[in-house]
Amino acid sequence: TAGYQAGPFMATYYASKAFVLSFTEALASELRGTGVTATVSCPGPIATGFASTAGNGTSRLFTQGGVAAADDVAREAYAAMIAGRVSIIHTAKLRIGLTLAKLMPRSVATGIARKLNLP
Repeated sequence: TAGYQAGPFMATYYASKAFVLSFTEALASELRGTGVTATVSCPGPIATGFASTAGNGTSRLFTQGGVAAADDVAREAYAAMIAGRVSIIHTAKLRIGLTLAKLMPRSVATGIARKLNLP
């Protein structure tokens, strides 16, 4: 879900996710009617070795935010792809959070992401 907002302390990561989100949505539109689909998975934090390798395993995002199991995310993403969905946000909590983030000033959403990315 990093692609939906700015992410202090992980700016390049968040920006790369924004590219993937935008690219997939555009590609899915271009592919419409061809029988080929494109799906982007937006799972939020996942329990893998990435967080500790990236140096943010002790951030609030990973210690207080609710971390998804990788196999659950993979199963849901696969089902979304088979169904031809363009994107999937994996939990109701994330969907609600992203909806609220759209309603608040971007500076507020960025401030929240900043706090979540701090240890």
